[in-house]
Amino acid sequence: MTTESTAAEQAVTPGAKSSRTLAGQRRRNSAVRFWRQYRTHRAGVLGLAALTLFALIALTAPLTVGSDVQSVTDAPGRPMESPSAQFPLGTDQFGRNLLGLVVWGARVSLLVGLLAAVLSVAIGAVIGITAGHFRGWYATVLMRITDWFLVMPTLVLAIALATVMTRSLGTIILAIGVTTWPTTARLVRAQTLAVESRPYIERAKALGGGHWHIMSRHVLPNVMPLVLAQTTLIISSAILAEATLAFLGLGDPTIVSWGGLLQDAREAGAVSAGKWWYLVPPGIAIAVVALAFTLCGRAVESVLNPKLGVTR
Repeated sequence: MTTESTAAEQAVTPGAKSSRTLAGQRRRNSAVRFWRQYRTHRAGVLGLAALTLFALIALTAPLTVGSDVQSVTDAPGRPMESPSAQFPLGTDQFGRNLLGLVVWGARVSLLVGLLAAVLSVAIGAVIGITAGHFRGWYATVLMRITDWFLVMPTLVLAIALATVMTRSLGTIILAIGVTTWPTTARLVRAQTLAVESRPYIERAKALGGGHWHIMSRHVLPNVMPLVLAQTTLIISSAILAEATLAFLGLGDPTIVSWGGLLQDAREAGAVSAGKWWYLVPPGIAIAVVALAFTLCGRAVESVLNPKLGVTR
């Protein structure tokens, strides 16, 4: 028995290896085609270059500015100094280097935007796929809940959640993620209904494919391009939402973020005092990153769905 099973395994293994090799080759070819089409979108390439720059700045922040840039007790300058050779962007109300704070804040703002967008898209994808697959009363209930979230102001719901929960980074991510999923759910459900109307889905069901097999092997791969494009578009909204919540004083006061810097500037009276250097750098950083993600999202959407006709 052992010899027969070993011989059978040896007979099957080459076929399995060739199948995996073929699948890997297809993925590589698909990635090459995607990049070849993506780089024809000048705005998308510009957005990707900006995001790469900000990602490098965020990753290298501990080496370039150091973690002690957040320290209030060891601030190197006087409160709210104007830009100079020593402090290119001036100082904040505690005398800390604003350039270092903006660089360090990129870590938090990008992290919150990415995680909140992933949470939002994951919730929307699960609800959209299951509602499109099972239909009936289950889909009706889910879609009515989705409609309720759609008509409610997202920012108001996020503020309500951030108010009743502890002030932390996880709270901000959760508040943004659980309030921004309805659009994704509706788009994914529509795509799921279109996929499940195709003949090969009927053949899979006739051959005994269960619900999990249909959703994971047939529906999910077909909606993934939509999910990917939606993720890149939601990240910019999540970064803006994090900045808004932090500006309203609902973020973690112990963590430096771009929205938190704007809130500190408001509390310090930088607007009335004309201390523009306290407000402009974090505001520009938020706007540039949000615009870069939007440009990338539109380019990805155009590549994955050429019928949209997004301009280049």
